[in-house]
Amino acid sequence: MSKIKFWLKDHIPYFIVLFLLILLFFAAFWPRILVFVKPGEAGVIYRLLTKGTVTDYIFPEGLHVILPIDTMYIYDTRMQVILHDFEVLTKAGLPIMLTLAVRYQPIYELLGVLHQKVGPDYPDKIILPQIESVLRQNIGGLTPEDVYTNREGVLSDIITLALEEVGRKYIHVDDIIIRSVELPESVRASIEEKLVNEQQFLAYNFKLQREEQEAERKRIEAGGIRDYQKIITPTLNEKLLKWQGIQATLELSESPNSKVVVIGAGEDGLPIILGGQ
Repeated sequence: MSKIKFWLKDHIPYFIVLFLLILLFFAAFWPRILVFVKPGEAGVIYRLLTKGTVTDYIFPEGLHVILPIDTMYIYDTRMQVILHDFEVLTKAGLPIMLTLAVRYQPIYELLGVLHQKVGPDYPDKIILPQIESVLRQNIGGLTPEDVYTNREGVLSDIITLALEEVGRKYIHVDDIIIRSVELPESVRASIEEKLVNEQQFLAYNFKLQREEQEAERKRIEAGGIRDYQKIITPTLNEKLLKWQGIQATLELSESPNSKVVVIGAGEDGLPIILGGQ
């Protein structure tokens, strides 16, 4: 026992040096040993001495301890937005500047494969090039007016194609928003003038149709009056007219309005009714 104590006493300086070396080691490498995965993030590890990139396990949020020779790559798994401007040629060879807003996020379960196949800069390697490729290919067959006015939803159809294409690359693209479409000033002015003329032409046609419908209504009304007169004229005679006059006089005399009735003073002996409100 005494030998052990003497041995420990003799080797205390060595233990102190070893302890200091361990402290220095942890001080130098603790960022590579203790890895914090923040909220909304996930980690992919690369093991230097074993199988390289681990694709079957994703490190969740929290504190993780790894070997200093291994490397943890942190990915943002939240929905993100990237803004992008690029120029595309239309069918007429005229350039159009598109401003896009792309909402995307990596697929959590495929982070390891995404890191192994593409890497952290996947927006610049996959998302934007794929979207540009689809837009250039399809907009190249459209006229500037088709793109500027989104005629028949052509841009919406192209965006759907782009979403399907990018979605095959370990990424979920939620939406692609075309924030603005910029044309050369002369082309834009020409298109807007044409659109104004088209609206004026439609308004003029509407007025013509309305006038034609009104004229048709009047023709139908006049025809009805004519037919009525043809039917009723043969049945009219002096006695019938007098009888209708008497009926009208009775109805007026029974009304609550104040009036003066002169009996037998009218033409053909019919009463004359004076006054009334």
